[in-house]
Amino acid sequence: MKRSTLNSATPLSPVARAQSRQLVTGLAVLWVVLMCAIAFFWGLASTGLVDETEPLFAEAARQMYKTGDWVTPYFNGVTRFDKPPLVYWLMALGLHIFGVNEWAVRLPSALSATALVGMGFYTLSRFGFSRSELATAYVVAPSPGHPASLARLSQRNLLISAVIGSAIMALHPETIVWARIGVSDMLLSGCMSTALFAFFCGYAQPQFPRRQRNWYLASYGLLGLAVLAKGPVGVVLPGLIVGVFLLYTGEWRQAVHELHLVKGAIIFLAITVPWHVLVIAANGRAYIDSFFGYHNVERFTSVVNGHAAPWYFYFLVVAVGFLPWSPFLPWAIARLRPHTRQTWKVQSRSAQLGMFALIWFLVIFGFFTIAVTKLPSYVLPLMPAAAILVALGWSDRSCPAPNQTKSDIGFSLSYGLNLVIFGLLAIAALYSPNWMGNDPSMPNLPQLVRESGIMVRATVIWGAALLVGLGLVFGRRSRWLWSVNLVAFAAFILLSILPAFQLADQVRQQPLRKIAQTALLEQLADESLYMVGFMKPSLVFYMQRPVIYVERPEELPPMLSGENGVESALVVGTMDEISSLNWPVERQNALVTTETYHLVRLSLPDQNAA
Repeated sequence: MKRSTLNSATPLSPVARAQSRQLVTGLAVLWVVLMCAIAFFWGLASTGLVDETEPLFAEAARQMYKTGDWVTPYFNGVTRFDKPPLVYWLMALGLHIFGVNEWAVRLPSALSATALVGMGFYTLSRFGFSRSELATAYVVAPSPGHPASLARLSQRNLLISAVIGSAIMALHPETIVWARIGVSDMLLSGCMSTALFAFFCGYAQPQFPRRQRNWYLASYGLLGLAVLAKGPVGVVLPGLIVGVFLLYTGEWRQAVHELHLVKGAIIFLAITVPWHVLVIAANGRAYIDSFFGYHNVERFTSVVNGHAAPWYFYFLVVAVGFLPWSPFLPWAIARLRPHTRQTWKVQSRSAQLGMFALIWFLVIFGFFTIAVTKLPSYVLPLMPAAAILVALGWSDRSCPAPNQTKSDIGFSLSYGLNLVIFGLLAIAALYSPNWMGNDPSMPNLPQLVRESGIMVRATVIWGAALLVGLGLVFGRRSRWLWSVNLVAFAAFILLSILPAFQLADQVRQQPLRKIAQTALLEQLADESLYMVGFMKPSLVFYMQRPVIYVERPEELPPMLSGENGVESALVVGTMDEISSLNWPVERQNALVTTETYHLVRLSLPDQNAA
């Protein structure tokens, strides 16, 4: 009865269809804005810069903005060639508009993540078909083989894919962490991912040559920005992904004629070459050896900065970083049946987004698994692909084929594992203060967390998610578990994670900001500021003045004794580090004393005295 009603429904008038599209577009924009506001912008500047990496970027951008040298990045008066300039340029623009603060520093990362989610929603809303017959029904007029009900089902399929996929792209730990930190990783992921989305939007529309060309050219421009965000990896990885995909689908010969390689190369080179020419002209071999040699080749072929890890490292990173969605990732991959290459080769291009996402995921995962230096942020650009894979799986469950079996062992196992994770997260949250240890840079943090009750809230959130998930099983509504994941994780962020970050900031970073404020008021014209022990770059950013870092405390007294015409010096360090100076107590004046760091003025002996 329901099927006949669908088939006999009166078609909407052109005006009604236009109004319906406008309504859907407005709701889609609101959905993306809501997801991104929760994940990336809420409380973005509620904590200070986090040592040790974030302040390096922030201060390099501030010095670029202050000095007007937009070619060579500097930190604390020393060249910083770790990353290309795009992130510094965007941060410096933010500093100009919003002032020198954390919001301006982190805004490029948050906006990059938002662009990624928005472009992901658009791509899924156009090509996020979970099955090939739905893609065919979407473009073929109603006929005996493709009734109107199937066309409407395909539209519903796209909408569900876009809604779930964009939510997954925004709401998982890996993307949220890097979207809230002022470093270049999220900018790279945003540029690279939107470039890949733009490529697929062009690839999937060969029937519209002008539209296809525009998407391809946009992809080249975004690849250029990806290179300016983090270097050659910004074009190498997308190039590998596209190449493997075209070989797999057998479309590489046709694609060579479609890709507008000459125009694309001109756009790409116009974006990437000028700065490289200018920075090499200004710094010569120092830049080439540092950036290309150390920060690219050596990171891939050897361990840099002690960042070694076992071969299975990224299995753990993806499993944890993609929570609570990771239990469904193996099932989502298996349902694509990647071994049936011939089946994928005969499908229309618009139905190949799932395979494109799988190759995107595997290429990045494999590339960085082979690389010797390993960091959790390296696999950030594969998270949008993982979101697409899981979203297509969920959409398929919500829009099943008439002959699709209701029994799906892979889905059932994933569902069960998801519920187990709910329970484990509830238990882990309750006992997490016991596992925080006694980090000397964060004294009393476990006690503060217990007193705040924020982890009790987390236990309630995940416990409630477990109960609702079980209720969906018994109510035969398991296809709605994605919404439980979504609501629970959003509540976890707002009610537990962000307050926990604020507590950690209060203990770990606030003492340094207090010291910076006092040092700004107390520092004399001829005084230098030293920090002994571990380098904390945030001190430079908040003071907006140079800081001399001394790795071993015993090295400082000889340095001070060599100063001529200087009567005193300001020194920052822990109590143990200050004691290791063996400086006479009568020549020490404590200006700031916290549980972690001290600021003291050391009076130097009069070198002109007899």
